Amino acid sequence: MKHVRSVARWVRTLRSDEGSAAVEAAIVLPALIMFLCMAIAGGRIVTSGAKIDSAAEDAAREASIHRTAGAAQSASRAAAAESLNDQGIKCASTSVSINTSGLSVPVGQVGTVTATVICTVDLSDLLLPGVPGSKTLTSTATSVVDQYRQRGD
Repeated sequence: MKHVRSVARWVRTLRSDEGSAAVEAAIVLPALIMFLCMAIAGGRIVTSGAKIDSAAEDAAREASIHRTAGAAQSASRAAAAESLNDQGIKCASTSVSINTSGLSVPVGQVGTVTATVICTVDLSDLLLPGVPGSKTLTSTATSVVDQYRQRGD
């Protein structure tokens, strides 16, 4: 009889769920943390992309209101830098290129200027395996030059 009771006790011990919550947490918690970090990285990339789009639009618009290519180049680079700064974007590296060929079309014809902003966003502070240390984002915007505005040489 004693033997049957000890076997029954042993079976109850095997079926007990003591400690299973700790095991489940140890399995699920790292996956949840990785998911959260991936969501933060994705959010940072999306919001940075929108802000870089805005900087490219600001740069293109600034270039389109100037009469000479030289003035347009310097003003649009300053506008892009100011826009990125105002929006709190800290790029590891930034490049702004402006196509001012639309400023050389004759008065009366429609011309456009195009600004391209390239920004490398730092992701290394997330410390997540599989996420690159940085992501390079590119945005291009075009603005129309007033067809009846005088242009410089």
